[in-house]
Amino acid sequence: MKKRMNRRHFTLFLLFLFIIEGLMAQSCPKREFRGAWIQAVNGQFQGMAPEKMQQVLIDQLNSLQAAGINAIIFQVRPEADALYQSSYEPWSRFLTGVQGKAPSPLWDPLQFMIDECHKRNMELHAWINPYRAKTKGTTTLAGNHPSKFYPERFFSYDGQLFFDPGYPENIHYICKVVTDIVSRYDVDGLHMDDYFYPYPVAGLAIPDEVSFARYGRGYANKEDWRRDNVSRLVKAVHETVHACKPWVKFGVSPFGIYRNKKSAANGSDTNGLQNYDDLYADILLWTDKGWVDYNIPQIYWEIGHPAADYETLIYWWANHAANRPLFIGQDVMRTVKNADKQNPAIHQQARKMQLQRSLAPVQGSCQWPASAVVDNAGNYRDALVKVYHRYPALMPTFPFIDDKAPSKVRKMKPVWTEDGLVLFWSAPKAKTEMDKAIQYVVYRFEKDEKVNLENSSKIVAITRNTFYPLPYENGKTKYRYVVTALDRLQNESKAVKKTIKL
Repeated sequence: MKKRMNRRHFTLFLLFLFIIEGLMAQSCPKREFRGAWIQAVNGQFQGMAPEKMQQVLIDQLNSLQAAGINAIIFQVRPEADALYQSSYEPWSRFLTGVQGKAPSPLWDPLQFMIDECHKRNMELHAWINPYRAKTKGTTTLAGNHPSKFYPERFFSYDGQLFFDPGYPENIHYICKVVTDIVSRYDVDGLHMDDYFYPYPVAGLAIPDEVSFARYGRGYANKEDWRRDNVSRLVKAVHETVHACKPWVKFGVSPFGIYRNKKSAANGSDTNGLQNYDDLYADILLWTDKGWVDYNIPQIYWEIGHPAADYETLIYWWANHAANRPLFIGQDVMRTVKNADKQNPAIHQQARKMQLQRSLAPVQGSCQWPASAVVDNAGNYRDALVKVYHRYPALMPTFPFIDDKAPSKVRKMKPVWTEDGLVLFWSAPKAKTEMDKAIQYVVYRFEKDEKVNLENSSKIVAITRNTFYPLPYENGKTKYRYVVTALDRLQNESKAVKKTIKL
């Protein structure tokens, strides 16, 4: 029996090596969104001492950075509350255990995450739930919770509390919260997930008769009115974000099915809950109108799912929502718990990554949840490290926001220091915040090698520093180093080259 098991394991190992070898032959894209969601609403930080939570977050970020993740989507407003210092909403119970109770000693998780992510050359996107005001598990709301001041603007549904999307005053209020976050914090993005109108419960109607009667705007069909309410919010938030800071990206992560084909000719060949019909979220309208800067549909199902096949859905989104950058929301646990249909000995990560990178409109993915990556479920993280993210990646560009590259770096030269040989340069001059260099890319080539900045394997560092420690050996081998500058939207400058003996 032992010999048979050993032989089986060896066969699986050879199969894995064969698959990996094929994947290694595929070049890693130079630009790719590689995100991960860190949620708070699951209570993973609730009541945790500040120093403990900080260490947990640092450990997670270190692990994710090593796995090639370049963007963190961090939940900071789960239920009209705050994991940051807010003058509008109470401290979250998902932070301290009691809504309205400040952490002690006082600290600001959002600012902490911005600082720690930027240290690691990751983006930080602040994730808010726009309408949800109370989850089922919350029994007591703080005295400064917004529902205490204007209770008529909220409705209860299935044990939860929601801002009524029909009230224009709620759009104004949510935009005020967005302004507060974006104006005070150096976030790279503002993010909303799939909680628009509540997920429907059979036999339970949404109690919005009053707001429809008051603010119906002439709509005969309440469903169309609800969709317009959500679209008005999305458009207003997009305008608010860019009015504050034009470089901050506004993105959404909708439920994975837009519409089923049985509901609309342009729907997907699926049979599940629908954004358009059930959540009143018209994602295609938002991408077509440019009211979002990126879209991450949550295609959380496995390949071969009878009602919502992953392969069917990734093709559908690639064909229908490419007017704005499209990233794919990946469920790590579903991926590793389901076997590949063609190679049942392995799970579905390889096939999903192959699909993602074979479709030009798809410019990256986001992992749900980040903790599953950190825990290396099904060796998922190992595969990111060794195969899919083995080289660093710049972010995709957003030319519809800004396509002007920063000026090139200045005064680049190697200098001997007490820490060894270091390559120094000076930041380029900039007239505006949009022109300013925020990061730098360091490439390394052999002496006679053609300089190709599209080859991601030549990137040795993406850094916010204006220096790079050189790996000096004996001073006999020539290498060509190339440094470029990146602005806030990842536009890349012209190159500056230097041949150095190491």
